[in-house]
Formats: sequence, structure tokens, C-alpha cells
Amino acid sequence: MNWLSQTIAVTKVTLQSIPQRLGSSVVAIIGIGGVVIVFTAVLSIAEGFRAAMQGTGDPRTVMVMRAGSDTEMTSGFSGEEARVITEAPGIERGADGVHASPELFVIIGHPLQRSGTDANVPLRGLTPIALRVRPDLHIAEGRMFTPGTSEIVVGRAASRQFANLRVGSTVKSGKMTWPVVGIFEARGSVAESELWCDAKVLQSVYQRGNSYQSVYLRLETVDSFQRLKDGLTTDPRLNVTVVREPDYYAQQSQVLQSVIWGIGLTIAVLMGLGAIFGAVNTMYSAVATRTREIATLRALGFGSTPVVVSVLIEAVLLSLVGGVLGGLIAWAGFDGYQTATMNLQSFSQVAFAFAVTPRLLMWGLMASTAMGLLGGLLPAYRAARVPVVSALRQL
Repeated sequence: MNWLSQTIAVTKVTLQSIPQRLGSSVVAIIGIGGVVIVFTAVLSIAEGFRAAMQGTGDPRTVMVMRAGSDTEMTSGFSGEEARVITEAPGIERGADGVHASPELFVIIGHPLQRSGTDANVPLRGLTPIALRVRPDLHIAEGRMFTPGTSEIVVGRAASRQFANLRVGSTVKSGKMTWPVVGIFEARGSVAESELWCDAKVLQSVYQRGNSYQSVYLRLETVDSFQRLKDGLTTDPRLNVTVVREPDYYAQQSQVLQSVIWGIGLTIAVLMGLGAIFGAVNTMYSAVATRTREIATLRALGFGSTPVVVSVLIEAVLLSLVGGVLGGLIAWAGFDGYQTATMNLQSFSQVAFAFAVTPRLLMWGLMASTAMGLLGGLLPAYRAARVPVVSALRQL
């Protein structure tokens, strides 16, 4: 009998004996499944935030900020500088004029839908031409604000996460009351976390004078970026940073993603250690109950390696069951769950949905497999070292 046939025979006997040890096997499955649930749920926050941030923008949409600024909050232009920027080469133009939108970005306090506690909500002042600059954005309910008035439109994600943000409601900030006249959608991107109003009105309310913080531009073509960048960065009247919108938001998501990943991996490692000990106990129990069976097989000529492999296969199969169940529970319970968190670079709330992606589920299965292997190593070694003579005396 060769090694492979021995391994298959021993593994078959091992798996058939699982019902006799159902209680300890279920404990191991639950322990590993719990680790996968927590691991997947925590990291789905990072995946959802990344999807909202990196899914924002179009390669033809460009942001211009003051040189050295890493966010719009730290940038600033005078009205004259904004005008110069809109005259640069490579910008799309139409019958309605140049497709460029000088914008303001401020933070206001507004209560969250569920808790009622105040959150930092981004309020963006822009011109109606912004819809031309962002073609993937459209008004889903109501209408666009009327220029020169205090009307606002709110993103779909903001309307879900923040209280009383629906068409016909009002937002109070300081002494100002902003009537909501529309809700816009932008394919679930971070733009949907914002409130939009007329830039001139926002300048007046916040006493900003004729100033802006950024200018959004629509390129003639995707390849026009370098021509635009060269035109702006070589203009002696300007001191600017030019970046494609998707690249800007991808960079904005890095800090929070790193924090969440660090927390998620720490929790997973700590819980994983507990699950590994549970798997070790389960497999030790399996080996103990099968001592005479293993000794008999050894006496009949079975090698120690097939015994080791059979124990490891059982440990891995139990861990995979736990991993699959944990992944399914995490997907059913968390995928698409709407929430909001603080962007640690702009200090504004970003509404997004948890994303339990196939990549996360695969990592969960890999983690469960690793836990099963680690949990089965020592018991497998013990099984291979069972003294045949002393074990047979127990018969």
C-alpha cells in the first residue's frame, strides 16, 4: 500500500469519526468563524471608505489648489487668481462658457440621523456650471439651487446619514437658514456626502470676500492634463498644485485606511490566537479519542506521515467551514450597511457603505486556513508519536 492510498484511507476514517466529536468540532468552527466575522466586518469599513473615495471623480476632471496644500481646507485663491486659472489651455469649453468651477469648502455642524449628535458636514459653494465639470453627477430629486439665493442641494448619502436633509426641509447654520431644494447622486462617491450652495452666497455668509479654495476644471480630453498642468505651473501669476480628481481622493483615503487596517489586523490576530488554541484543544481531543485506532493502523503497517496529514486535513476542513460561515454572516450582516466617518485629512464627515468584497472573503478564508493549520500542527505531531505498544495495551 503506497503513501497516497494510506493517506486517503486514514483521512476517510478520520472524517467519518467527526460526528462522534461533534461538540468540540462545533466549538472550533464557531471560534474560527467569529474571527472571520470580526476580521471581515472591520476591514469592510476600510474597503467601503476606499470605494467611496477612490470611486470619486473622472480622469477628465482636475482640481487646482494652492501649492503645498494637501486638502481644500488649507488651500486658497483670490477671485483674480481663480479667473486666471480658468483661462489656462486644455480646458473644455462649450456654448455655456468655460467648464471651470471656482469653489469654497467649509464645515458646518449638523446632527446625524441615528444618534442625533452633531457631525462635521461639508458645505461646498460653487457655480451651476459645476454640473458640466462633473458629468457623472445629476439631480435625482427636486432641482438645482437658484444662483444668488440661499438654496442648497444635498448628496444622496448625506440625506441618508444626516437628519432632516430632504427636499422641502431646511438646514440651520449659525444665523443662516438654507432651504433644501434638491438631492443629487454621483454613483455613490464621496461627493454624495456634501451639501452644495451658491459660492457667492457662501462667500457673503462666511465673510470670505472674493476668494475661493479650489478650482475644478473639465479637460478637453484625457490627454490634455499635461498641457493644462504646464500652463498653470509655469504662469508667474500663480503658485498652484494640479491633480486629477480621482488621484486627489485616492490620496485622501490613505490615512483612514491605514488606521482601520491596523486596528482590524490587531483585533484579528488577538482573536485568532484564541481560535487557534480552540482548534488545538479540539484536535488534541480528536487524537486522544482515536489513540487506539491510530495505534492499530500503525501496527498494520500505516506510516506516521499519513496520520499527520489526516489530522491536518481535518483541522483545515473544520477551519474552512468556520471561514465560509463567518464570511457569509459578515456579508449578510454588513455588506451595504450605510454609515459615516471622519476623513482624518479634511476633518469632515464622509458617508459610505460597508463593502464586504470578494477579496475580503478570500482573505478571511486564507486566515481561517492558517488558523486551522496552526491549530492542527501539535496534535498531528502527537498523533505521529503515539507509541504503538502502549496504545495497543488499552485495547
